[in-house]
Amino acid sequence: MLWPPREGEITDGELERLYDYPDGLDRPWVQVNFVSSVDGAVTVAGRSGGLGNDADHKVFMLGRDLCDVVLVGAGTALVEGYQGVKAGEVRASRRARLGLAPVPPIAVVTARCSVEPTSPLLTSTSVPPIILTTAAAPVERRDALAAAGADVVVAGDESVDMRAALEALDERGLRRVDCEGGPKVFGSLVDADLVDVLCVTFSPLLAAGDAGRIAVGPLPPAPRALELESVLHHDSALLLRYRRAA
Repeated sequence: MLWPPREGEITDGELERLYDYPDGLDRPWVQVNFVSSVDGAVTVAGRSGGLGNDADHKVFMLGRDLCDVVLVGAGTALVEGYQGVKAGEVRASRRARLGLAPVPPIAVVTARCSVEPTSPLLTSTSVPPIILTTAAAPVERRDALAAAGADVVVAGDESVDMRAALEALDERGLRRVDCEGGPKVFGSLVDADLVDVLCVTFSPLLAAGDAGRIAVGPLPPAPRALELESVLHHDSALLLRYRRAA
């Protein structure tokens, strides 16, 4: 079901229209994608995979189809078993039609360069990852990742400055940013007021436990106002899309 209301099932073309980025971007546009239980848990048994359904997975993969770059925190990449995005995981025809590169790189946020050179992010990928790190990260770790093929970017002193990180992506022509987490990266983006769109799926589960929330970070001066753009539902799950208020 779609809000505003319409008749029948939503088509792939309509789904693309809902989740696509604006035309003619002159700056990075950040679209954040998360799943949560209805009681606010961001994981089940430490991973987000237990929360999603087929519709959520379809929107997740659509995000990769439509973006220039996938942005993710190193902790999420490790826990969720990230590899590089491969050609078979994105729709080549859609990306060609939209004028996008065949495969988007993954940009990993890691203040201490905690990604290993032997990680599947580097060894199982079609395009080299971008490592967004800091001057405080050990030089030998930065050098090892660069030697393994990563594009290593220093964006901050002790912590990754998300504005500087997005500027580095912009310099590489990567403006359609699909952020897949985790909560600390999302929190940093909220703190810097860099979130343009939030796509969040509420799974019909009561997870309880000690799982965290979808955004963790400094308290901003005031909450950021959003406007609801669309609502879909599938098997009692709600898929919501919010855009920053004008």
